[in-house]
Amino acid sequence: MGGESMKIMIVEDEKPISQILQAYFKKAGYDIIPIFRGDGAILHIKKHKPDLVVLDVMLPGRSGWDILKNIRKEDLAPVIMLTALGDVPNRLKGLHEGADDYIPKPFVADEVVARAEAVLRRVGKLQQNLQRFGSLTINKAAHEVSLFNELVELTPRDTSVLFFLADHPNRTFTREELIEYVWGWDYEGSDRAVDLSIKRIRKALQNWPNTEGEIKTVRGMGYQFSV
Repeated sequence: MGGESMKIMIVEDEKPISQILQAYFKKAGYDIIPIFRGDGAILHIKKHKPDLVVLDVMLPGRSGWDILKNIRKEDLAPVIMLTALGDVPNRLKGLHEGADDYIPKPFVADEVVARAEAVLRRVGKLQQNLQRFGSLTINKAAHEVSLFNELVELTPRDTSVLFFLADHPNRTFTREELIEYVWGWDYEGSDRAVDLSIKRIRKALQNWPNTEGEIKTVRGMGYQFSV
């Protein structure tokens, strides 16, 4: 069984922005702690001990700069600054003040998640070989797949097929391409092996919510890890 999900605290007073970020981080498998004011943010950080804080600069009650200084002084958590102040001096100020990254608005939510995971890897909280797709976790280092923190039983070959597809999300591969990339160019069996492998993987992941992702058949073309 895997461990608990990592916690992301989002300190953002604009609720539509906060809700978008919450949805994307939840889809990526994180627990979310939303905070909408600057005053009290440090108390919440000390109470919940998040693995990373996404922090807006302009907040009611207390500015993000002040909160960042406090976080850095006590080394409470890695921080990504999020702000409409996208000019170079403000970006440099954020980084000089100790932010781990600085993302100007408007942003692409997927990029915020990707950059958050880059920060977590950098500080050693997220393994380089760990991928999360909602409740599905792929751990390449351990050669393990888990769903809802329960290990999924797969053959080594099926695991390799899933790893390959997950490395190329939303891209379609033909049977011939999967044979070449996973089985190897010297494989002499039938390409029916691909269909059987996909069938076994789908059965093993049958409880994975299709709102989080699925292995899709693209008719006449091949298979796709769709997320």
